[in-house]
Amino acid sequence: MLRGFGAVLAILAGTSGVAATCYEIIGCDDSSHFSRSDLSRMSCQSLWEVRNLIYQQNGYCFQTERARNAFGNSGCWITNQSEVRLNAYERENVARISQAEKAKGCN
Repeated sequence: MLRGFGAVLAILAGTSGVAATCYEIIGCDDSSHFSRSDLSRMSCQSLWEVRNLIYQQNGYCFQTERARNAFGNSGCWITNQSEVRLNAYERENVARISQAEKAKGCN
């Protein structure tokens, strides 16, 4: 996981008890607003991994083979992506990552 993207600094327990991931370049996924310019420099693979890690950390059970292979479904409890409870930072970061993926033509 995150093979094509720089260093992950740490996986920390957030205030909600859900793990957060902090990246050397873009910040922590649950407490930093990822900048559009930083995201634009990331590969499609890295964007996909960061976006889906946010969902995994919040209990999402992946439906696609690609995501299940990358993240697994151990400990997941939410099968409907729209029901995953994201905080304001996570919601904004997912939206910004999705915009970056669309701008790059990622699939």
